[in-house]
Amino acid sequence: MSDESSSQNKTLPATPRKLRKAREQGQVARSRDLGHFAAIAGGGAALVAAAPLVTGWLRQLMAEGLRLEPRHLADPSQMIEQLARATLHWAWVVLPLGALVIALAAAAAALAGGWNFTLQPLAPKFGKLDPIAGLGRVFSKHQLTETLKASVLALVLGGVGAWYLQAHLGDLQQVLALPLPAAVGQAGATVQGGIALLALALAAFALVDVPLQRHQLRERLKMSHQELRQELKEVEGNPEVKGKLRARMREMSRTRMLTAVPGADLVVMNPTHYAVALKYDEGSMGAPRVVAKGTDLMALKIRDLARESRVPVLQAPPLARALYAHTEVDREIPAALFAAVAQVLAHVYRLRARVGRGGVGDIDASALPPLPVPPELDPQHGRAAAGGEA
Repeated sequence: MSDESSSQNKTLPATPRKLRKAREQGQVARSRDLGHFAAIAGGGAALVAAAPLVTGWLRQLMAEGLRLEPRHLADPSQMIEQLARATLHWAWVVLPLGALVIALAAAAAALAGGWNFTLQPLAPKFGKLDPIAGLGRVFSKHQLTETLKASVLALVLGGVGAWYLQAHLGDLQQVLALPLPAAVGQAGATVQGGIALLALALAAFALVDVPLQRHQLRERLKMSHQELRQELKEVEGNPEVKGKLRARMREMSRTRMLTAVPGADLVVMNPTHYAVALKYDEGSMGAPRVVAKGTDLMALKIRDLARESRVPVLQAPPLARALYAHTEVDREIPAALFAAVAQVLAHVYRLRARVGRGGVGDIDASALPPLPVPPELDPQHGRAAAGGEA
């Protein structure tokens, strides 16, 4: 009952991922009726095409088999040799025909559901040994449909065969009165007509069975909303886990930035909102590089850590806002801010040369000339301009 209710809740079509996994497990559309039609029609056509050659062989084999010579009675090994020759001749007829029928059946299977090679269906599945689950499969909708279809097919084929035999019963009786060569030819013609009728009946069933098998496979692979959500989690990852990973990465990034602050050459701040730590090494860097940046509480942490490490701190709101908005950690500053940052660093180097690194401390912004920060790089300037236009 639970399986039936769960199948009723599966109303969503299968995703490409589920279809791919189903193919890997050997779940593809296969039509037995198409395979039967291909085997019978192809085998019958091959027999008709090779009828003159096959008829000649049959006549020769029957003539040799019915011939009895005295030496065969005197030496039983001669009988064994004759039987071996007859078996070899029959093999030359039967084996190529069997190979052709197998190839046609394989081609029909590939035509119905495409070529698919997998060994997973051969793996043991002990769950199928459960009698209760097996009973449910026996009375499932798919199995009942297949049973009904097989029953109808058996009735149709049996009816066609019985009607054909009754209609040609006289011809088959006349075969008994004909010489052997003529009897073989007439019997072959009668059998060809019967095979043609059976092939037509199988063709009609195959035209119905191929789309039916594809439809049933799509129905069996349908998904519920829960299965779809579970697949999305498997593909994209669990949102809770991804959120924890992002939080962990942010924490690691903050820790890495804070450990880089003591080695910085300068921290530029907008008193409480922005802080950007810069470092410049003339030998390895083409321009000053941002080693840490943050807003609000992170900005205050950067400032406090810089003061503890005696890193110069400059209160320059426009420059701090521009640096924060247009730079990334571990990246060099943009060329438009070279002049302003170079002016501050030159002042820091002069102070450091005069008092030493341990005594620079905070920098008095009034001791510096106006810093050349392009207005278009200051986010606050852009918002102010937009407000004035409004």
